[in-house]
Amino acid sequence: MTTLATRRAGQRRTALIAAAVALAMLGLGFAAVPLYRMFCAVTGFGGTPQRATEAQYEASGEAMAGLARQLSIRFDSNTAGGLPWAFYPEKRRVTVGVGGKSMAIFIARNNSDKPITGRAVFNVTPAQAGPYFTKIQCFCFTEQTLQPGQEVRMPVLFYVDKKFLDDPDDKDVEEITLSYTFYPVEKPDDQS
Repeated sequence: MTTLATRRAGQRRTALIAAAVALAMLGLGFAAVPLYRMFCAVTGFGGTPQRATEAQYEASGEAMAGLARQLSIRFDSNTAGGLPWAFYPEKRRVTVGVGGKSMAIFIARNNSDKPITGRAVFNVTPAQAGPYFTKIQCFCFTEQTLQPGQEVRMPVLFYVDKKFLDDPDDKDVEEITLSYTFYPVEKPDDQS
């Protein structure tokens, strides 16, 4: 009798451990996307640009490094299927000094007959430049809602961190591409 009770207790313990492992895996599955985004934002992995405030830029001394090396910054713009927007940069390319602050303007127009909210995702190539490409202000930080036929000009304020100059992987980089893709944001009917 004690052997049967011991066996059942062992089976219950195994079942509880298996259930705990399954719940932990489920929790990690839900946490994976935000954790990955946080990892990319901190490290610049995969060409993810960094973020800074105007005060952080001024305090970093980056403004003093703006003439060290010139880079061509190219702008790429796309819209996902199902988003009836025109979206493009005002200028396709600018030249900036490493450490110098610059601004680009993107234009978005809602070509539909209803309000639409979009969210831009972004990327920097080559990927090794991502940790040094820093945005101070960007339309991509928040969702954008455009009314029917509305056209807006959206600024991006950025700089390339002077640490870029010390990275041997970037010694041959002459052009950085900042790419955006706007996706529609689905809103419940009561929030449109």
